Amino acid sequence: MADRVHPRDSPPVSGEYQSTSSQEAAVAPKPPQPPPSEKPIPPPGAYVIKIPKDQVYRVPPPENARRYDRYTRRKNRQCRCCCCFCWLIGLIFVLLVLLGIAAGILYLVFRPKAPNYSIDGIAIKGINVTSPSSTAAISPEFDVTVRADNPNKKIGIRYETDSSAEIFYNDVRLCNGALPAFYQPSNNVTVFETVLRGNGIQLRSEDRRALLEAQTKREVPLTVKLRAPVKIKVGSVKTWKITVKVDCDVTVDKLTAQAKIVSRHCNYRVNLW
Repeated sequence: MADRVHPRDSPPVSGEYQSTSSQEAAVAPKPPQPPPSEKPIPPPGAYVIKIPKDQVYRVPPPENARRYDRYTRRKNRQCRCCCCFCWLIGLIFVLLVLLGIAAGILYLVFRPKAPNYSIDGIAIKGINVTSPSSTAAISPEFDVTVRADNPNKKIGIRYETDSSAEIFYNDVRLCNGALPAFYQPSNNVTVFETVLRGNGIQLRSEDRRALLEAQTKREVPLTVKLRAPVKIKVGSVKTWKITVKVDCDVTVDKLTAQAKIVSRHCNYRVNLW
């Protein structure tokens, strides 16, 4: 019986084909696996929602919305307060600058000068100190002559009521009284007299002894205090009441009506309010 002849390119039998394919599959290299992803893969059933950054800052979550509103209102209120405070400081600064300019102009126009005060004479009555052991009360009377000099060329001074004048010896008030009310024009010297009285003044034994010794030396120190409310007049404009305080240290030779002033020194100050 003759053998079958197979063609040259005919495929092998099924068994041979399967074994050859399995060997090739074992020898063939496996394809490379892709690298693992850097971002974690969400588990099944989870979703990732991306929100723009501007929406995250502009729209707070519901639980923080009330806190955000409160903070925004507080910040706006603070900004308004700071602005008002800055405006107030600026306004005060501008007013101060304007007042300074106005004061400088007035000074250059009127050239104000300080008035001068002095005690021109003192006549004393009612003080009779004969013994340091005497306890009798005294009722002195002083006739004081005051000189007021206004050197200003364009400024007048009006002396108002409610003034006072006092004379002290070693902090003991001997008498008191008031000054006359009058108007003193510019470039004027006014000399006026005022009577000061004391009643029932008790002197200590050391004060009596000091008075006797001072009369013996012909140097009796006294202190004259004058307080006068005045108004400054510039043209037709008058200022508010200004209190002039004059303190004079006067030394006389004796405690009689013929007393003469040995030395005098006066200084004054002004209370604007």
